[in-house]
Amino acid sequence: MKVIGFEDIKNLNISPADCYEWVSKMIQEKDNTFLPPKTHMSFDGNRFCNVMPSVVYNMQGVDVGGVKMVTRYPERKPALDSKILLMNITNGDFLALMDGNWITAMRTGAVAAHSVMHLAKSGWDTLALIGLGNIARASLLVLLSQIDRPINIKLLRYKDQAELFMERFKDFDNINFTIVDSAPECIKDSDVVISCATYFENDIATDDCFKEGVLVVPVHTRGFTNCDLFFDKVFADDTGHVDHFKYFSRYKYYAEVSDVVNGKAEGRKNDQERILAYNIGISIHDIYYAYEIYNMLKADGAVFEALTDADMKEPKEKFWI
Repeated sequence: MKVIGFEDIKNLNISPADCYEWVSKMIQEKDNTFLPPKTHMSFDGNRFCNVMPSVVYNMQGVDVGGVKMVTRYPERKPALDSKILLMNITNGDFLALMDGNWITAMRTGAVAAHSVMHLAKSGWDTLALIGLGNIARASLLVLLSQIDRPINIKLLRYKDQAELFMERFKDFDNINFTIVDSAPECIKDSDVVISCATYFENDIATDDCFKEGVLVVPVHTRGFTNCDLFFDKVFADDTGHVDHFKYFSRYKYYAEVSDVVNGKAEGRKNDQERILAYNIGISIHDIYYAYEIYNMLKADGAVFEALTDADMKEPKEKFWI
């Protein structure tokens, strides 16, 4: 079993376009997976551990599965951490223990970009970004790998993050940044809103802030419950992630994004519909990313740190207690 660290993955320089392609493939092939509900364990309120198993069938002729674990400990830096255990379901071999932090950020951003590409109104040109950490950076990087026309981007000011965000994207000549000081100002007149802020105690904008035709992608779900009640359509990556939401039974229209891309459900019908896309995150994306990365490193002849059978002291024959 190989041990694959953060730097091993980062140094592959995987393109945002590849990240988009991998997410698109998994969204399209969601029905060809086994996706049990994740297990959430909370400790002392602010600490948690999420355990997310899944299997993706027939990946290059192999059934591949694994478990992703995400933990949050506020006193740790960084507070959030994730690991992925990857295995070959066909023969039972454990393939790798992998860092999951780069994968989590890039696949989350790619899913947000996928929603924009499939659910935003035609000819949209104004994007609002709220919460300007790594997920927002990943979302914009992947989105810009798919479009090259000019777009206007409004950034919600928070400490010095807006300025740092602009510096990160200074080499892109098709975007124009504006910094605003309030969430309603950021949302008003925007065609697409991507919120990557991890917490809002209450909804952040009144109904009249959301123009006709807007697409809202709340990556961490908070802050937009009023939209549940008057938006024309709501989509999600998995029904099990949203069917317990307070207003789920009152959605005007609901479907999974995978059903939209596979022609089983209606997506955007016109440029007047207001649409919400709740992509909570499903581990089939992480497992597919992990398997692609594992094969890329193998093809490059990378030297893995390895846990051998001897290291693990695994039995070689049937044993008795």
